[in-house]
Amino acid sequence: MNNGKSIFTRYFAICSAVILISFCCLGTVLLLVSSRYFLDEKKSLMLKDAKALALYTQEKMLDRPDGWREDVREELKTYSIGSNADYMICSDDGFVVAVTGGDVGDVDEKLLPQFKGEEGCYAYNDMNGALSETCHIMGVSFSANGPTYYVLAYSPKSEQDNYTKNIMEIFLVSAIAVLLVVMFLVYFATLKLTAPITEVAEIAKKLGGGDFSVTLPEYTTREFNQLSEAFNEMAANLKSYDTMRNSFLANVSHELRTPMTSIGGFVDGILDGTIPKAQQGYYLRIISSEVGRLTRLVKSMLNLAKIEAGELEPNRTTFPVTEPILDTLLTFEQRIEEKNIDIRGLDAERVNMYADIDLIHQVMYNLIENAIKFVDKGGFIGFNFSENDEQTTVSIRNSGEGLSEDELPLVFDRFYKTDKSRGIHAQGLGLGLNIARSIIDIHGGKIMVKSVKGEFTEFTFIIPKSDRLDD
Repeated sequence: MNNGKSIFTRYFAICSAVILISFCCLGTVLLLVSSRYFLDEKKSLMLKDAKALALYTQEKMLDRPDGWREDVREELKTYSIGSNADYMICSDDGFVVAVTGGDVGDVDEKLLPQFKGEEGCYAYNDMNGALSETCHIMGVSFSANGPTYYVLAYSPKSEQDNYTKNIMEIFLVSAIAVLLVVMFLVYFATLKLTAPITEVAEIAKKLGGGDFSVTLPEYTTREFNQLSEAFNEMAANLKSYDTMRNSFLANVSHELRTPMTSIGGFVDGILDGTIPKAQQGYYLRIISSEVGRLTRLVKSMLNLAKIEAGELEPNRTTFPVTEPILDTLLTFEQRIEEKNIDIRGLDAERVNMYADIDLIHQVMYNLIENAIKFVDKGGFIGFNFSENDEQTTVSIRNSGEGLSEDELPLVFDRFYKTDKSRGIHAQGLGLGLNIARSIIDIHGGKIMVKSVKGEFTEFTFIIPKSDRLDD
């Protein structure tokens, strides 16, 4: 037995995995975006401050050539506190004139030309050891009293890392809180979503155990409601088929037992001399009739099985429609005479059919037997034939009580027997019309019934021509 994971486990695991992956992707994007945002904002601010400090220092140098350093240092500290960055001013030979953020060694003069100009330039390094760690650096240059000076604004990479770390800590705390809530909701949503499946499985077990009275309730989910409707319809059909099956088995048992009992009794009577020799011929004819009845029953069952298995292929030939009808009427000659039935319509012009004559013979047998069974005494059975280049049509009408409107849609169902048939003609199995329809279907045709209560019942079937008939 395969004890695999349940749908609940799989669905919950999938939802959980999707949520976790989404949070991981969101965290990665947030890390990249926040890091890029920090750097862009920092570079923009440092460049703006560097330009402002360059202009301020230039003005101070020109106004106070001997006392500008103190003012500039104070200005650097003010900008450093406001922007959370460090600043330095150095000459073009690398000598640091003023700086914030601790002692800084002289700058390698070879690195300074990259910052030359008033538009500013970005670098990411430690200025060959002049700075204590790798920094984001924005620099501009200016001239005053002859020499060129450089204003460098720099922010350690550790500051960016701390900023990113703080963002991620906030994200993780929020994500864990949201994740717990979402997992809780997903768990109960999954439980509710898979509950109908569990219910269907339980009902299916009961159905498999033979309890056809079980039904599923209506669901708010459209798909589950469709499943519920289909399941309930299946249960109803199974219940109907089970009822028909039991009836069928009872009928088959009766159909087999009755002729076999008769055959056995008559044969024993002949063998032990109970039946006089003068009457043996009469009883042998009864035995022959009962054997024929058994043969037809077995043949019907075999044909039905072949049709369901798709193994019955029609062997089409061209033949007169009246041929299988006349053969069948001869079979029922005694019953026709007993009920004084008037046979009409056989004097029509020759009409041909392109079909399997043996299978059509069974269709005719079943329809004529049904007509003889229900025709009123002294009534009639009428035949009507027509053909064109595409199809052949045959109609068999019998006078009598007819069928009600409720019965008409059911007459071709397997094992169906009208109330009248159950009472007066209990020998039937309810297979004849179903087999007739199946045979017509495999020929690509169709069969219809119409009836007027208290007047007549008429069956009409149409067989298409796969090619033109011979003259």
